Amino acid sequence: MLEQLLTLVQEQAQNTIVSNPAIPNERNEEAISEVSGNIAAGLQQAMASGHGADVLRLLSGKGGDVASNPVAQDISGNTIQALMNKFGLNSTQAGSIVSQLLPSVLQQFISKTNNPNDNSINLQGILSELTGGAAGGLDVQGLVNKLSQGGLDRDGDGDVDLQDALHLLKGGAGQQQQGSGGLANLVKGLFGK
Repeated sequence: MLEQLLTLVQEQAQNTIVSNPAIPNERNEEAISEVSGNIAAGLQQAMASGHGADVLRLLSGKGGDVASNPVAQDISGNTIQALMNKFGLNSTQAGSIVSQLLPSVLQQFISKTNNPNDNSINLQGILSELTGGAAGGLDVQGLVNKLSQGGLDRDGDGDVDLQDALHLLKGGAGQQQQGSGGLANLVKGLFGK
């Protein structure tokens, strides 16, 4: 995933980084790596902090405008701060780079992820990488479909939480069973509990 992000940032960085006098030419590659690394780190952080549903919405293209997705907003803010700290840019300079570069990179990443004719990267693989392999047995496409249909409230209590996730994983049958290890943590992350 990081390689694909790095390639996408490199493809889009000509005007925002390479031709930008605020970033010395000898540091262009470093700035490109910083942006791509912040995107990957932002996705990982979102998963780890219980915002897996937002990550799924973003990467599946079901989350509406990229700029309004909370994960993309967090990535944007963190990338601006990183560029300011690492390259001595002011907030206007760093904000300009991020606002021009990040939406197009994320949109292309989302397109590649959801293109059935491009098997270089897919949603299952990304989530597996973001969770250290814990998403391997999860029906990611099924979750995306449920997110887009608003059908994740499996227990009918008006909210989407761990109980709904357990129903979804078991097909809604029987008593709740406590999961363990990576899959349980992934599910907790997806449902914010």
